[in-house]
Amino acid sequence: MALDENKAVEEKAMGREDPGLFERDVGAADDVRASESVGDAEEVLALQDLDPALNAKMHLVNNAIDEIGWTNYHWKLFVLNGFGYAVDSLVLLLQSNIAGPAFKEFGEVGYDNAQTIATYVGMLIGALFWGLSADIIGRRWAFNISLFISSVATVVSGAAPNWASLGFFTAMVGFGAGGNLILDTTVFLEYLPSNKQWALTFLACWWGIGQAVTGFICWGFLVPAQWNCASADNCPRESNQGWRYVMYTSGALVFAMSIARITVVRLQETPKYRLGTGEDAELVETLHSIAKRYNRPCTLTVDKLESCGIVRTAHSENRFSFRESFIHFSGLFATRKIGISTVLIWLSWTLIGLAYPLFYVFLNAYLASRGAYDGVGTFDTWRNYTLTNISGIFGPVLAAWMCNIPILGRRYTMAIGALITMAFFFAYTAVSTASQNVGFSCAIAFCINIYYGTLYAYTPEVLPSAHRATGNGIAVGCNRIMGIISAVVASSANTATVAPIYICAALFLGMAAISAIFPFEPYGRRSS
Repeated sequence: MALDENKAVEEKAMGREDPGLFERDVGAADDVRASESVGDAEEVLALQDLDPALNAKMHLVNNAIDEIGWTNYHWKLFVLNGFGYAVDSLVLLLQSNIAGPAFKEFGEVGYDNAQTIATYVGMLIGALFWGLSADIIGRRWAFNISLFISSVATVVSGAAPNWASLGFFTAMVGFGAGGNLILDTTVFLEYLPSNKQWALTFLACWWGIGQAVTGFICWGFLVPAQWNCASADNCPRESNQGWRYVMYTSGALVFAMSIARITVVRLQETPKYRLGTGEDAELVETLHSIAKRYNRPCTLTVDKLESCGIVRTAHSENRFSFRESFIHFSGLFATRKIGISTVLIWLSWTLIGLAYPLFYVFLNAYLASRGAYDGVGTFDTWRNYTLTNISGIFGPVLAAWMCNIPILGRRYTMAIGALITMAFFFAYTAVSTASQNVGFSCAIAFCINIYYGTLYAYTPEVLPSAHRATGNGIAVGCNRIMGIISAVVASSANTATVAPIYICAALFLGMAAISAIFPFEPYGRRSS
């Protein structure tokens, strides 16, 4: 189909028909009008002069998804995708909790922050690998495989014979889990009706659930004296099984999650991925199967999609080529506005990637220097740890409500979350008792997830569908690089000063400013 005809179909799909071309294609216009009866909300990137055939097809597919509406299928995806969020936070907490006991057992030889670095390196490679592969070969395979790899590596790491092998398998755990923040948001978003896109922010509550579950597992196995050495002077393997039990139990839990992903929902490739590959018939079949299963209407047909033309910008002729990777990267800068949005998103992930781990890396030494741990026993330590993790569950719940308020939207929800977090960081410098510590820790865990949970959702919402996983993967990769840097800094800097807390607060001020100037606001619009 010629370019002007493609443009005409796109304009009809957006409700901006050209009268002359409209008269020459009455049948196609009638089809589009039938879809518009569902809703005529505009796509986030609809005015960015992207591939006209893709824009027009995207509008029709979004109308079909809105026509079907929210179903039990979406509830299943909410839980199964939430597992990925939970595993991502589980992996980060596992290594921080088991590294100390393992270091004792292996004679305290090696780099003491090696497990943190290994985890972040694995998650960095995983984010880039799974992100790009999800755009090249599809979301389905990465979604089904990544958790399985993570579960196996977690179990095997529990049997590690030395510090180096533990680091390797910890990195493999991170590699498997590293793509989940990308795949979970991408897969869930690409099936969501537009009036439920706020649920993508709500999905981040699983991050806090993962932290809380990890805390309970560690509390159960790392406290009893019979499973844990008191010091490194006499710490044979048979007297130090606690951290290994943590890994075995966590690995079994993640394995159960990975099995649930392929049995509870036999995930089909997402409709918006299939738009880019030209699989119109398979796309229609997927949506009609969901509609039939839940007795919902779906008027989308192959003829309607084919009348929009052929999508030419999503892939190269050879999927496994350098040009294919270049297309997905360059597509993130298709227009000036999209390019600015992409850079600001990556910058936001970089800043939060430095502030979040930097705060927690330096926190213990700072509090100890202020006497905040004086008189705090083992039970109180783990109780406080659990309370903090549970508090993080509810930040995304509030964020999901806030981002659906017209005056706030996604951007100002992030800005408010970042500013409140900044205020609590500054206030934290006055902490000198255990009670103050737990109170401020809970408040920060809650507020930081208002920002973080919304950023998780905002990122895929404003990225082009054909390149969404790649852009998201690079964003998360920037986050992981900063995690590596924070671990290195913690090994060489003075951790007992107030300076890191002030730096973290300043970083959140910067994040608030960036959130306010993001060029796209997804509220009231549909993902492209």
